[in-house]
Amino acid sequence: MARLHRDQVRTLQVNIGKRCNLACHHCHVESSPKRTEGLSPEGCARILELLAKNPGIGTLDLTGGAPELHPGFRDLVRGARALGRRVIDRCNLTVLFEPGQEDTAAFLADRGVEIVASLPCYTAENLEEQRGRGVFAPSIHALKLLNTLGYGRGNPQRVLDLVYNPLGPRLPSEQNKLEAEYRARLKEDFGIDFDHLLTLTNMPIKRFAHSLARQGQMQAYMSLLVAHFNPATLPGLMCRQLISVDHRGHFFDCDFNQALDLPLPGPVHDIWSLDNLGDFEGQQIRTAPHCFGCAAGSGSGCGGAVV
Repeated sequence: MARLHRDQVRTLQVNIGKRCNLACHHCHVESSPKRTEGLSPEGCARILELLAKNPGIGTLDLTGGAPELHPGFRDLVRGARALGRRVIDRCNLTVLFEPGQEDTAAFLADRGVEIVASLPCYTAENLEEQRGRGVFAPSIHALKLLNTLGYGRGNPQRVLDLVYNPLGPRLPSEQNKLEAEYRARLKEDFGIDFDHLLTLTNMPIKRFAHSLARQGQMQAYMSLLVAHFNPATLPGLMCRQLISVDHRGHFFDCDFNQALDLPLPGPVHDIWSLDNLGDFEGQQIRTAPHCFGCAAGSGSGCGGAVV
């Protein structure tokens, strides 16, 4: 793969904690209810300071874990929206019914937060094979709740996007075709609407990599990714316009490098060591074999297919 360099940073993606109410088989962060790591209150305040100092950062992208479970989640949302920034919540849907989260959906709607919701399949059997038993029904319930709040029906202040990733070691189907299939099935079976479907390639790291290794499929999957490398994806890769922050406040090129603890090339940076996120523009991006996951086929990233 050719050397990659960062363009202007437009998105600050913050993994605010690894605690989650689920423990999905494909999770590259290896989140679970037992994880306790989370961004400190001082770190949350510093994120808002950096947004204020860097008006070119248009989007705060909150992920985890289940970001809603972090005690600083709502303050980050309020602060970023007060600064006029777009806020994305990467939501597993079932978290909306956890104790203490009963008003989270309304909170997100009231503040115009975009929801990117993981829904690997529209059938119970396939979804629960990947995410665990008993997950399908609350996921559908959550989508219906979000629809009643105006999400998923074309309102730019109530954006609801769904995320698909394959069940096994294969590339996602073509995004537009799969979106049409999802739209028809969810509407017909459950009366559910959404705005867009985003396809995501399973990254050969952490839990998914462990699963591949147990099944003796790791080499074959890597060969599949390399064989489908598409140079046309490189200009649109998410790492070109994004910087990632972990729960310690350390910067990374992306959430996947963060999961592998692969720091930025050059001097160590954290959220307290610089004020101008424009300093990252033009810097070389650290690549490794897993990067073929984002550059195979139609490409993949937190925004779905690239080409």
